[in-house]
Amino acid sequence: MSTHDTPHRNETRIMADPDLPTILITREFDAPPERVFRAYTDPDLVVQWLGPRRLTMQIDQYDARSGGSYRYVHRDDDGTEYGFHGVFHEVRPNERIVQTFTYEAFPDAVSLETAVFEDLGGRTRVTGKSLMDSMEARDAMLKSGMEHGVREGYERLDELLGGGQGDSTGRRTETES
Repeated sequence: MSTHDTPHRNETRIMADPDLPTILITREFDAPPERVFRAYTDPDLVVQWLGPRRLTMQIDQYDARSGGSYRYVHRDDDGTEYGFHGVFHEVRPNERIVQTFTYEAFPDAVSLETAVFEDLGGRTRVTGKSLMDSMEARDAMLKSGMEHGVREGYERLDELLGGGQGDSTGRRTETES
């Protein structure tokens, strides 16, 4: 099932397999894999694009290397916090990132995420696959609004890769606080 049906050049496609607890996200960017990969692994860049525009972001830890880990918090205007953490299992420069992902409000639901960076000759296709514990966990993730956050985040990544600063208002890494 697709959650978005209007195709265009850099469309974010979000698909759920009807038979497996997976979500497949595909998006192309107008930048080479080296730049897109760096935006995924450098916390000073991650803070500028990851997540919806309406939330602020604070990165407490972001060690994007094989065996490293991360933790960050998105915060609403009313102070509500959404914490996330995980471990990087494999970080292969410009090619692939394999990591766990946990939303701290549901600490027993850990997903395994793989992002593959494909060189399209100066452009990059990122294919992300999330494997959840169950179909119910997958469906809850889809109903949570993650689709909106993913799309806005990728729009912000487009802005960042286009040479802009992105919208980093209210976003900071721990060392800047």
